[in-house]
Amino acid sequence: MSAEPAERSSGLAPGEASGVHVPALSAWWVLIAGVLGLLASGALTVEKIRSLLDPTYVPVCNINPIVSCGSVMSTPQASILGFPNPLVGIASFTVVVVTGVLSVAKVPLPRWYWHGLTVGMLTGALFVHWLIFQSLYRIGSLCPYCMVIWAITVTLLVVVASMAFRPTDGQNGVTARLLFQWRWSLVVLWFTAVFLLIMIRFWNYWATLI
Repeated sequence: MSAEPAERSSGLAPGEASGVHVPALSAWWVLIAGVLGLLASGALTVEKIRSLLDPTYVPVCNINPIVSCGSVMSTPQASILGFPNPLVGIASFTVVVVTGVLSVAKVPLPRWYWHGLTVGMLTGALFVHWLIFQSLYRIGSLCPYCMVIWAITVTLLVVVASMAFRPTDGQNGVTARLLFQWRWSLVVLWFTAVFLLIMIRFWNYWATLI
């Protein structure tokens, strides 16, 4: 019996039973991005603990008046759920790392798993954009570790969504195929927009460095 009839008889869509094939570059990026996100979240957690233990402690990520994670960590936005945000990052990026390891090892994961991970990454991306707004227009400081997480989350969303919703012949609409084809161009536009927002928001300070 062929794989396709077996999938239909089990009530699964084509590809769900056998798992999704993850290209090597995508698999490695999921792993590398997960590790980077985990390291950044861990570093922020360590800095937060040190700041709590010693009120005079100056975080190593305090680079200048604008790029200063200490200024961000002391705000209510840094503990939106009642505990430090980096703890959420540690839990989330641990899942990403495990997914990356399995993908690099060519262990097939069902499409429903990628759908669920996409929902998680989309939630993370929405949270990231809220944090970007808060950092730029409410707190007035930038956390370097946080910016690493911003970049990682957006690129991971694109890669994970590509695995979950990769257009195939006869499936998905024109919009889905266009989004898939232009996904990295949209990411470049996102990075450009965030960079310009940062430059405009803090231009008075950047101008003093010229």
